[in-house]
Amino acid sequence: MQFRQQALARLQSPEELDLPVRFARPQGWLVLSVTVVAMAAASVWAVTGSVPSTVGAPAVLTHGQGSYVLQSPVSGQVTAVLARQGERLPADSPVLKVRTEQGDTVVRTLDAGRVTALAAGVGQIIRTGADVAAVEKVADAGDPLYATVYVPAESAAAVPAHASVDLTVQSVPRQEYGVLHGEVKSVGRSAQSAQQIAAFLGDSQLGEQFTKEGRPVAVTVELEKSSATKSGYAWSSADGPPFRLTSMTLATASVRLADRRPVDWLLP
Repeated sequence: MQFRQQALARLQSPEELDLPVRFARPQGWLVLSVTVVAMAAASVWAVTGSVPSTVGAPAVLTHGQGSYVLQSPVSGQVTAVLARQGERLPADSPVLKVRTEQGDTVVRTLDAGRVTALAAGVGQIIRTGADVAAVEKVADAGDPLYATVYVPAESAAAVPAHASVDLTVQSVPRQEYGVLHGEVKSVGRSAQSAQQIAAFLGDSQLGEQFTKEGRPVAVTVELEKSSATKSGYAWSSADGPPFRLTSMTLATASVRLADRRPVDWLLP
């Protein structure tokens, strides 16, 4: 009843009918203006701005031509190992001697390179097509290293040419020496199978490891050189590690993808 009496009292005061009605306080207009400006700025940024993103992927430090698995052309018993692991050999160099029913056969390298693994020993019985050695295709000890990064196929199309890459090298403590810098040199045209990866790296285990979550695309990364470091390559730290890098060293790569507009995430 009290509120009803107040309302009737106001109706009996016609002199107040011509007073202006206040719809909003000045502070409210200020908040509304700031909100509108912020929304407009966000809309412009969503269309014209860009957001950087990266993808992580396993990598291997190799020489540019990769490796190959040397297979025995005959079946028989290994009677001599004619090469040493780590030895650099020209093409057509003897690696193994195998005794067959027709006589002794020498298994030879196909291309010049460095023997990275020997899979057969004296006295071992091997079959035709058996893997007996892995040979890295490098003719000179001074040939530069590259990083071969196995990027998930769904992300490979977003890797631009000359994209920057940071590599955490497995044998180098990141907290002390930082990451290795590189730049994308080329992106593979198709996803690779475990067999293709094994053929290039000369290691079937890595082929299986890199394809556990699907076939990846091989991205070749050129390492940034530096005459100021012991390794000969540029690191996020000033000096990098106090030793040289070797091929077939595992790493984890962070590859910068092409920048995307925020509005692209909202579009189907």
